[in-house]
Amino acid sequence: MGNYGEQEKSLPSDDLENPDVLIIDNPIPGVRRLTMNRPEKRNSLIHPLRGAILKALQEADMDPDVKVSIIRGAGPSFSAGYDLSGANAGHAMPFFTAGGEGQWPRHVTEGWMSIWDLAKPVIAQVHGYCLAGGSELATCCDLIYIAEDAQMGYPATRFGVPDMHFHTWFLGMRRAMEMMITGDSINGLEAVAEGWANRAFPAEKLDEEVLAIAERITKTPSDLTQLNKRVVHRQMEVMGLRTGIRAGTELCALGIHTDSMKDFLGNIKEKGLTEALSDRDGEYGDYRTDKDN
Repeated sequence: MGNYGEQEKSLPSDDLENPDVLIIDNPIPGVRRLTMNRPEKRNSLIHPLRGAILKALQEADMDPDVKVSIIRGAGPSFSAGYDLSGANAGHAMPFFTAGGEGQWPRHVTEGWMSIWDLAKPVIAQVHGYCLAGGSELATCCDLIYIAEDAQMGYPATRFGVPDMHFHTWFLGMRRAMEMMITGDSINGLEAVAEGWANRAFPAEKLDEEVLAIAERITKTPSDLTQLNKRVVHRQMEVMGLRTGIRAGTELCALGIHTDSMKDFLGNIKEKGLTEALSDRDGEYGDYRTDKDN
């Protein structure tokens, strides 16, 4: 990957499988780019990766030379969601969230929503799969540019309740309802038409198109960008978005105790994660049906 003005750097973790979970570079003046670097796991969101993303975004927000950040994924996908394989064993959650029922959905929601509170805009550059927790991360970025053939969805609704209930806000009631009760995904063109993403581009042009938009953003003084970013978010918050998403974490906590969730966890224990996910999606004919995704 190209960079500008300094060497690419990686934020390390204690993840022995892939110690450099996040690659950071400056491709053009004023632009900080973060690349999730677990391609062999479709950039599944383990604790060290989530912590590295938030830390890098905060550092960019404090850097006077940075005016906008981009987050993307290495390999075939943006992110297939939270890691369900047990890879978090031995890793602490990256920041404190009060314990008790619903700690996990409150924790991840609090983390991704903190991107709203940054002064400088953050762009999600989405390709391949953008699922579950990956879709939560992208949603909380200020702008989303997506490959036409990307797939955004929340297949976890087939065994539980989402951590973050953003769909109604960004996709409308009818599409949100359809996605919630089927777990089906939508492609990049549909994501733009429905209002979740800003624009869709052919996958091979996504890098250059996103950099061109980021460069346009750098032309606006950061003190104005900060205020205008807040203009949009404050209006959404007045309409109840943040309150609604926080309230939704309680429904996620209830979902943990359903018979369906218990059956799914039992299936993982009996057959392993890949087989359990293949069983989950087999009747639908998507996602891990081919046991290769």
